[in-house]
Amino acid sequence: MHLRPILLSAYCLACSEAFTYPAFVKLAASASASPSITGTWLQQAATTVAPAAVDNVVVLEDAAAVGDAVRKIVGESAAAAIADHGYFALAIPGGSILKMLVGDDILGDWTSKTIVAYVNHKCVPMDDLDLATHAKAGKLFMDKWEGVNAIIMDGTDDGEAEAASYESKLKALSEAELPRDEAGLPVFDLALIGVGDDGHVGSLYPGRDEVMISGPDGPWVLAVAMKAPPSITLSLPVMANAKKVVVAACGVSDKYPQGKSAGMQRAVAAADETLQTFPAVGLRSVATWIMDKAAASKLGDDYNSA
Repeated sequence: MHLRPILLSAYCLACSEAFTYPAFVKLAASASASPSITGTWLQQAATTVAPAAVDNVVVLEDAAAVGDAVRKIVGESAAAAIADHGYFALAIPGGSILKMLVGDDILGDWTSKTIVAYVNHKCVPMDDLDLATHAKAGKLFMDKWEGVNAIIMDGTDDGEAEAASYESKLKALSEAELPRDEAGLPVFDLALIGVGDDGHVGSLYPGRDEVMISGPDGPWVLAVAMKAPPSITLSLPVMANAKKVVVAACGVSDKYPQGKSAGMQRAVAAADETLQTFPAVGLRSVATWIMDKAAASKLGDDYNSA
């Protein structure tokens, strides 16, 4: 199969940047094993994504209400997962969602049966309170989660090595701890996701090749050398494959009096977005979108009257 020229031609038609050659090698290898991956990649790179269903968007009064809803979902998901397969596999990001997990109302016996993985994380020492999501999570809430098993990084600044190591640690978990689907992809019981103003989810940024990695044979964890230090991130197929995906957005400031309204409009409802222009649209069909009224203010009446 002569995949590299085909992929290059398709990308030049659809996007503004060229892929790096190593990414094409990965895609070509996956496509050789599963030809359907190539078709999926070509389609996703060039086409827009249908808006999120109105029923999948929950608009609440304010940031406090959003946080309450997220913690309730965590508790309910934990109970259901532990009853089903003995453990609760939870994926969490950094950023504002960490603060939503703060509260004694979330505490319970479920934490001792919980596996926590990071949706994305900078390649820094795990005790770095300025840069490490793990350190921030511990200080905010996780130190109170008795018995929790947090899957952590090795603490180096080598993105490729950290991504490979983190994927190995996830794959070392039993299927009771981290279930897999028939294709072998992990199925987190709950994935909490934040969205950046530019549409990034995890460390999957617009205009970059990492967001286009697809298929069951692709990597679970990717290195992203966009900034220094680099980061690792779960792939979009792994994020989207969770049993329940929740995207949460809330909060206003003097600088952003309407909060994340512009980003949420693009993430949820804009008709002209693709994975390459706004990666969050890759979760439109699978996520429950929970936001406050400020974040939802540009979505239109259909979403705000639901």
